[in-house]
Amino acid sequence: MAQKKFLVIQQKMIGDVLASTVICEGLKSVFPSCIVHFVANHNTLPVLEHHPFIDKVIVFEKIYRSSKIEFFKFLKSIQGQPYYAVIDAYGKLESNLISLFSKATYKVSHPKWYTKWIYNHRIEENLNPDGKFPSALQNRLRLLEPIIGSQTNLEVYPKIYLSTRETTTAKNTVDTLRETTGQSMIMIGILGSSPIKTYPAKYMADILDFICQRTDAKLIFNYIPNQKKEALAVYHQCKKETRARIAIDFYAESLREFLAILDQCDALIGNEGGAVNMAKALNIPTFCVFSPFIVKGAWHVDNSKKHMGVHLKDHRPQVFENRNKKSIKKDIEALYTSFEPELFKKNLARFIVENLDDKKETTPQK
Repeated sequence: MAQKKFLVIQQKMIGDVLASTVICEGLKSVFPSCIVHFVANHNTLPVLEHHPFIDKVIVFEKIYRSSKIEFFKFLKSIQGQPYYAVIDAYGKLESNLISLFSKATYKVSHPKWYTKWIYNHRIEENLNPDGKFPSALQNRLRLLEPIIGSQTNLEVYPKIYLSTRETTTAKNTVDTLRETTGQSMIMIGILGSSPIKTYPAKYMADILDFICQRTDAKLIFNYIPNQKKEALAVYHQCKKETRARIAIDFYAESLREFLAILDQCDALIGNEGGAVNMAKALNIPTFCVFSPFIVKGAWHVDNSKKHMGVHLKDHRPQVFENRNKKSIKKDIEALYTSFEPELFKKNLARFIVENLDDKKETTPQK
């Protein structure tokens, strides 16, 4: 039997690309000798390095968006590949055209009225998470259903793979940040990917004070240099004792370096987003604050002590009644303001007790 060759398409956001790697692992679990290619944007490549279930990453270069000639050449190169199936998890114009040009027997994506003539298999998304498995992963694995049938009952989680050299270098770097031998390190997701995904600065400062009252850990802010103003807005609202424990001027020079540093941390606490997904993929405990407009069940399940997520809807469900995403986004500031840290400090205290070794002898709040 001929060796099957698959093309998985997922561009744009790092968290989405990482999530779509479960499709590749699912394929390899059913067809161990198959070949899997993965189309992704250049900025997402670090989370795909050394991935054992991806045989080749095909980079969707920026020039394909500015030059129709270059994009057409790219499409022709796809057309020349003997793919057995194209699995489009992205579902935008670029991936629609890639799927169209492919000569694959199976073309699978989620349904949209204007692309039904491109894909011969269209799988509806489950928009109502059951709380047992994140729907963002479940919906991606369901795209395999036309190809592998009932075996889509898989529960596969994304993983990131680091080299020994990367791990050793990161360990040495983190050791220089520690104030005492064996001091726990906490990565702080200080900012979301946008303002409407970012917990208010005064509330985040309160959370950092709470962490430092209950642990002896060192805190590393996750931000890039052009976000320093926003990071400092949190830092300056922290207590003096907390500021002394924050490595405010530490930056990772690349995403791979950040991943290796994150791998050496004992936990990640902060805004939900790509960094949280990366921490989970590295098996690092996470505590994340969801934006009011994000569906928590899409990325998180509540059956793990190692990964905790908090959402305003958990505490004040009535404010979400008869409201759609557009309405919630419009009222995001007021909703965030009502999401006071006191609502979930008990959860955070429990997370600290269960996941950090150098916790202080402090009784969690009732």
